[in-house]
Amino acid sequence: MSTPLALIAAGGTGGHMFPAQALAELLLAEGWRVRLSTDERGARYAGGFPEAVERSVVPSATTARGGIIGKLTAPFKIAAGVMAARKGFRRDRPAVVIGFGGYPTIPALAAAVSMGLPRMIHEQNGVMGRVNRLFARRVDRIACGIWPTELPADVEGIHTGNPIRASVLERAGAAYALPAQGDLHLLVIGGSQGARVLSDIVPEAIAALPEPLRARLRVSHQARAEDGDRVIEAYRQAGVRAEVQAFFGDVPERLEKAQLVISRSGASSIADITAIGRPAILIPLASATGDHQTANARALAEGGAALVRPESELDAESLMGDIRDLLSDPARAQEMAAAALLLGRPDAARRLYDIVTEIVA
Repeated sequence: MSTPLALIAAGGTGGHMFPAQALAELLLAEGWRVRLSTDERGARYAGGFPEAVERSVVPSATTARGGIIGKLTAPFKIAAGVMAARKGFRRDRPAVVIGFGGYPTIPALAAAVSMGLPRMIHEQNGVMGRVNRLFARRVDRIACGIWPTELPADVEGIHTGNPIRASVLERAGAAYALPAQGDLHLLVIGGSQGARVLSDIVPEAIAALPEPLRARLRVSHQARAEDGDRVIEAYRQAGVRAEVQAFFGDVPERLEKAQLVISRSGASSIADITAIGRPAILIPLASATGDHQTANARALAEGGAALVRPESELDAESLMGDIRDLLSDPARAQEMAAAALLLGRPDAARRLYDIVTEIVA
């Protein structure tokens, strides 16, 4: 019997790519061949995938952005992508097609539907995205990363959790402590978009902390490249030891070290935080489609694992108070870390893999 091929289709953001990468890693370990289908933008975010994963770049576009010309030409680009995907599938037929959301997944999923291939989608967020919603009634299974997930009427989902990468999995459940003396590590991550408000407010909030607490901080702050210099200067003037980068390639390691995380509530960020088990202050991206980041954060807030602060209410003074209170209360911080762990799904990739094998069989 030939080695089965799993075709993974994913869009060009970390929120789509990280869980897709996690499933790809497990599929390879189980003896599958894996191919990633994405567009040119998505290919730029695929650097973390194992080298054994084949890349297939197909044309795609969105009708939601790009001006009048972009919206008019988008259907033709999508159609070309579907034809290219069908051609590829006839040459090397996938045993299953798995979509992780984003417009680059349209060609592969549409080709799978038209050719009657086993197919499923994984929705990372608490509110289903546009593309996944488009295919929700045309796939064999829908796996959900956040529970509950807002789904179309008469559509059922299976709660698997969001798959986490091997680099996160090896740190799952790492011991947590808030020391009475010595360094305190604070991690600030804003996701691949929308981090500017964190760069505006977090340094100011940290600068206002009581000096004994501020002197103990070691801050890792992910900021947009265009904001980097001013964030670095803000920390320098506050006398805070800070490392500021546009992207941290070692987020799992920094999460393991962190006593507190300040983050957007993207699905992958929440999956990583809960898998490792760290207290967090979550600031949902106000412009997220369907306000899905607020939905993502809800379970952590209700479970006592995180403080959730709407962007519209965020200011340096209140954030300073949150940071001060959490880093000054070891018992509370420990309880939040333990609560986060209870919400984690470190076996999410395995749960997703079981569904893949089920629909193939």
